[in-house]
Amino acid sequence: MNNKTLLATACLALGSLSSAAWADLAVAIAGPMTGQYASAGDQIRKGAEMAIADINARGGVLGEKLKLEVGDDACDPKQAVSVANTMVNRKIVFMHGHWCSSSTIPASEVYNEADIPMATVSTNPQVTERGLKNIFRIMGRDDQQGMVAGSYIADTFKGKKVAVLDDKSAYGKGLADEIAKAMTAKGLKPTLRESITAGEKDYSGIVTKLKQAGVEVLAYGGYHTEVALILRQAQQAGMKLTVMGGDTMTNSELVTAAGPAADNVMFTFSPDPRKNPDAAPVVEKFRAAKVEPEGYVLYAYAAMQLFDQAATQAKSTKFKDLEKALRGGSFKTVIGTLSFDAKGDQKAPGFVVYRWQGGKYDYAK
Repeated sequence: MNNKTLLATACLALGSLSSAAWADLAVAIAGPMTGQYASAGDQIRKGAEMAIADINARGGVLGEKLKLEVGDDACDPKQAVSVANTMVNRKIVFMHGHWCSSSTIPASEVYNEADIPMATVSTNPQVTERGLKNIFRIMGRDDQQGMVAGSYIADTFKGKKVAVLDDKSAYGKGLADEIAKAMTAKGLKPTLRESITAGEKDYSGIVTKLKQAGVEVLAYGGYHTEVALILRQAQQAGMKLTVMGGDTMTNSELVTAAGPAADNVMFTFSPDPRKNPDAAPVVEKFRAAKVEPEGYVLYAYAAMQLFDQAATQAKSTKFKDLEKALRGGSFKTVIGTLSFDAKGDQKAPGFVVYRWQGGKYDYAK
C-alpha cells in the first residue's frame, strides 16, 4: 500500500469517527400542526424548539446534538398512526406527543412496539391504563381533573341547573363523564347530559335545548373551538352561560373567537408553571422572544428536559436504559419535579380551577 493510499484510508477513518461523534440524536414532537387545533401544535413546537436550542447550546445529550422531527396528526387517529410509523422509520429516540388522546392512544402502540419512550400531556385514563412500557404522562388524568371540576361546580353552583356536554372524542367524553360523576357524588345531578359533533358551524340546536331547560352552567368535555361557538350562539339567544372546561381551554384563541363571553369560561389545568420560580429564567427567555409560554409551551420544554436528564442519568439512549431511568428517577423541570408510577402516571399530579378575565387566565377566586 503506497503513502497516498494510506493517507486516503486514514482520512476516511477519521471522517467516519468524526461523523459518529457528532451524529444527531433525533427526537420528535407530534400533534395538530394543522387543522382547527393547530394553535396547540404551535405551542408544543415552540416549547420543544426552545428546549432543544438550550440543550444543544450546553453541548447536547451525551455529547450529541438533538435534531427535532415534527409530526402533524391533525388530531386524527389514522393520521397519528401514520405519523408514528414515519417517526419509527426516522429512528427517533424519544417522542413527545401526540396531544389529542384519540391520537395518542393508537400512536403509542406503534412507539411501544418499536421501543421508543414517549412523554405526553394527553389526559384520558386509557393512555396509561393499557400496560404499555414506553409511556410517561407529564400531566394529570381526566379522572383527576374531572373530580376537581365536578366538585367545584357542585360547591359553587349549588341550586343552579347544570348541563354536561361532550364532543364524542376520547378526551371530551372521558372528561365529561368524570365531571358528571363528581357532581352527582356531591348531590348535584346534571339537568342535561348531551353530546355534540366537533367541527360543526351551528350549535343553535343544543343552545335551544339548554335555554329551554333553564341551564345556567355548562360543563364541557372537548376543545376550545366548539366552546367559543357555543358561547357566541348562546349570547345571540339571550343566554348568559358559564362554562367549565378542561385543560384545552388554556388556548388564547378562545378569547379571539368568543370575545367578551370568554370571561364566562372556567377550566381545570395544572398549577401554572409560569408562576414556578425555578422556571422564571425560561419564562423570561420566551417572553423576550415574543412568545407567551401559556398552555402547553412549557410542557413541551419540560418533555425535552425529561429526555435530557433521563439519558444523562442512564448514560445511554437505549430504550431499556431510558425506561429504567424514567421509572426510577426524579426530574427537575420547568413544570416542577416529575416522577412516575408503574403505569407511567405522575406520582404527584395536581389540578386547579382557572378563569379567563380580560384576555388572560388566572386562578379562579
